[in-house]
Amino acid sequence: MAALKPTGFVGRIIWLGVVPDRARQLQAEPVATLRAHFDGPMGEAHGGLTRPACSRVKALYPRDTVIRNTRQFSVMGAEDLAQIAQRMGLETLDPALVGATMVIEGLPDFTHLPPSSRLQGEAGATLVVDMENRPCVLPGKPIEAAHPGFGAKFKTAANGRRGITAWVEREGVFSLGEAISLYVPDQPVWAHLAEARRG
Repeated sequence: MAALKPTGFVGRIIWLGVVPDRARQLQAEPVATLRAHFDGPMGEAHGGLTRPACSRVKALYPRDTVIRNTRQFSVMGAEDLAQIAQRMGLETLDPALVGATMVIEGLPDFTHLPPSSRLQGEAGATLVVDMENRPCVLPGKPIEAAHPGFGAKFKTAANGRRGITAWVEREGVFSLGEAISLYVPDQPVWAHLAEARRG
């Protein structure tokens, strides 16, 4: 029995980008195609098979512990991005300003896709959803440069809409306009989730 269930939900890639040097800036550079290897998107500073542990996993590891990199891609839903812009008081928000790797249109409540879901392109390249990508203050600087007075509004506006992080399960190429199919784990929600989150 298959452990991953086809959902019938199909989105479309409307934006692709890479952050070539995150020490210099978080802002991404748009591209028409993106080659995904097991160590992440080609040319992306957030790639690599491993990464240093950060504050997101501080309950597990001391900072800078070498861990598996499940944050190779920063993927956003177009609808979530539009809602962030609206919350900020902007007409639109360029995904390059928030360091996105990919924007997908047409998958509902994108930021809350179940962890371990798969996003598969038409040619077979496949991403595994790690988890919700929590908002941070880093996009504020490029946003402020493009929209003076709005940079500080991003973190609050992006709460619950920041998209997901993902890693490469099957190598391949993603292209603008390509259809993306959603597969979800065929299992119920853990019965003790609410209790665990309170602890």
